[in-house]
Amino acid sequence: MPRSKIAPFGIWEHGEFVGAIIFGRSATAALGSPYGLGQTECVELLRVALRPHEHPVTQMLAASLRQLRAACPGLRLIVSYADTAQGHHGGIYQAGNWIYTGTTAPTNASYVVHGQLVHGRTLRHMAVHRPAGETAEAFVRRTIDPGVTRVIERTVKHRYLYPLNRSTRRQVTTLAKPYPEKEPTE
Repeated sequence: MPRSKIAPFGIWEHGEFVGAIIFGRSATAALGSPYGLGQTECVELLRVALRPHEHPVTQMLAASLRQLRAACPGLRLIVSYADTAQGHHGGIYQAGNWIYTGTTAPTNASYVVHGQLVHGRTLRHMAVHRPAGETAEAFVRRTIDPGVTRVIERTVKHRYLYPLNRSTRRQVTTLAKPYPEKEPTE
C-alpha cells in the first residue's frame, strides 16, 4: 500500500465487497508540475483492485471520480499509469475517455532479493538507515541478502490524464496522443 495520504473507495455489488479504487499523492511531489499544478491540485490513481465482479470497471471508476470530485473540490487533475510490464495498455482509461499523453521514460531499477523481484524504490526503502556514502544495493547485500542481484528491465508505462474541470481539460487536451493498442497475447 502507498504510504502517502490516500482516498480509498470501496466497491460493493449486491451487498458484497468486491474491491477498491484508491487515489492518493504520487511517489513524486512533482506529479502536477508538467501541467502547472501544485501537489494539492493533482493526484494519482494508485490502484484498481477488484475481485470477480459484474459491473464494468469504467462504471466503478466513474462513480469513484464523481465522489472524489465532490469530496475534494480543489483537485483539478488525476494522473494514472498502465504498466506495460504487466501487459496493460490502459483499456479502462480509453473506455472512460481519459487523455493519453504518451509513455514514461524506461526504468531499469529492479532487483532480486531472496528470490523475489523487488522494485528499486522498495530496495531503497529497505536501506533507509544505511550509512552515508553506501548505496542501497550494497547495504541490502551486506545486511539482508548477500546474493542480491540487479535485473535490467526496460519497461515503460502509459500515462493517462483525467481533468476534473473545463479549464484543466482545455489545458491538457493539447497534449493528447492517439491511444496505444493492446499488445497481442500469445
